[in-house]
Order: sequence, then C-alpha cells, then structure tokens
Amino acid sequence: MKRLLVPLIVVAALASPAQSLAATTVTVQIEASGFKAKNVTINQGDTVRWINVDKVNHQIVANKGAFASGILKPGQVYTFTFTTAGGYAYHDALHPSLTGAVYAKGPPPSIAIGVTAPIITYGEQTIVSGTVSSGKPNEQVLVLAQPYGSSAQQIAALMTAAGGAYSFTVSPTILTSYSVRWKTATSQTVTVQVRPHVTLTRTSSTRLFAKIAATPSFAGRTIYLQRRSKFGQWVTVEKLKLGPNSGRIFTAPHVKGTTTYRVYMTTNQAGTGYLDSGSNSVRVRYRR
Repeated sequence: MKRLLVPLIVVAALASPAQSLAATTVTVQIEASGFKAKNVTINQGDTVRWINVDKVNHQIVANKGAFASGILKPGQVYTFTFTTAGGYAYHDALHPSLTGAVYAKGPPPSIAIGVTAPIITYGEQTIVSGTVSSGKPNEQVLVLAQPYGSSAQQIAALMTAAGGAYSFTVSPTILTSYSVRWKTATSQTVTVQVRPHVTLTRTSSTRLFAKIAATPSFAGRTIYLQRRSKFGQWVTVEKLKLGPNSGRIFTAPHVKGTTTYRVYMTTNQAGTGYLDSGSNSVRVRYRR
C-alpha cells in the first residue's frame, strides 16, 4: 500500500542559517593627525583594538556612551568587542577634533517556521508559527500557501508579537505547503498532509452508513469494510463502492455475536494530494 511521499518539516529555520563567522580583531592606530583607519566596518562580535602610536595621550569615547577608554599613554592599547550591530561614532576626549566610526554588521534577516500538526484530517486546523531573527514585535510577516497542484499565494499579513513571534491558524483541504516572508528573508516550507474525513454510523441495528468528506467527490471509488480481530488487527471483509454523494449504505455481514467494524480508504483511492484514512469504529451485534 503506497503512501504519498512528501517530506515533513515540523520545525525549520530560514533556508540555511548564516554560518557564524570566527570573531576577528581590527586594529586602529591613534596618530597625531587622527585615527588610522578613521572608519572601519566589522561583523557583530568582532573586536576593535586602538593603539596609541602618538607621543601624547589620547582617550577614546563613543559619542553615545557605548564605550570609553581610560587615558591612553603612548604605546598603550584599548579594546572593545561589539556584541550589538549598529553604527558607533566616537571621538578623542582629549583632542575632540579627532573623530572616527565603527560599523558593526549583524547577521542577515532570517525567519523560522514550524507547524504544530503536519498531518491532519479534512476539516481540522493546525498552526503555522515561528520567529523573526530580530526578536522584535510589530514586524510584518507574510504567510504563503501552496495547495497541491496550485501556485503559491499570499494568504495573510501578520504583525509579530513579543520576541518576534508570529502564528497563524490554517485549515488546509488538501496537501499544502506553507512558507513565510519577512523583509528580504523567505523561510523554508513546511508541509501539511491531509486525510479524507471518513465516518461510519449505524442507521439501524445492522445497517451502516459510510461517508467520505474532502474537497473532491469520491463517487465511484472504493472503500474497504474491516473488522477487528481478536488480536486487535483490522481485517478486510468486504469491498464497497461509493455512491454519487461519496457515501454508501450497506448491511453488516451476518456474523453471530458482536463485531467491531470500520471502513478504510487507501491512498490510491483517496487520490493525489491525500493520505489514506480510516473511520471511527462501530459495533454490530447479531443474536443468532
């Protein structure tokens, strides 16, 4: 019995997360004429090392207070590690005309995605959720869905909550892949597979009604009546053809005593975009 082979991704990060770069140290010389280099660009987590190569004292101070050295005598060194991305203008507190800047680059935007239930029954819901790498609220996230046999379309525009988290409830009616976009980042996809909703009810003591629900009609397709053996296994006892409304009324086999039945639809009969599915169980009793 073949199943629809679709890879399941329950929790996934954006594409391939950026590999963390080894931290480096950049040296800036403090000269009589100014800082060399005056402007430096580094990665978040890197360190800048200022060395006083002048013959007089100097003092490094960030304009907005992010860092400050003591007074650096000739030959002395001050270092600072930039753990937060951003631009840092600074000056020499002893010689204010000497200015410089450090630009610390952060990692590229990324967005994580996951789904609470990768397999559902037709009519059920599941939740697509994740976080944006900034960890900030009020960031717009676009949710895209691609049902089997269709192109991807935007289905929602969300705003992140605290910590950059987002979530969206979906109710796919057929195999559907979901992805999200934030700024320049697009996530990987998560796939939700769908089983047809199969029910079995009793219309009389021995008459049963099987019904299959999903987007397409299952008229003319086959389901299997199965009984539960004393070992707990489901054993097929009859093949049934569905009517024009994807249902079938039939009489349970005449077996003395109480028998537990269900109906089952294979993946092949469910068709592309659906998994196999079994119904609830029903007990039938023949007294003689």
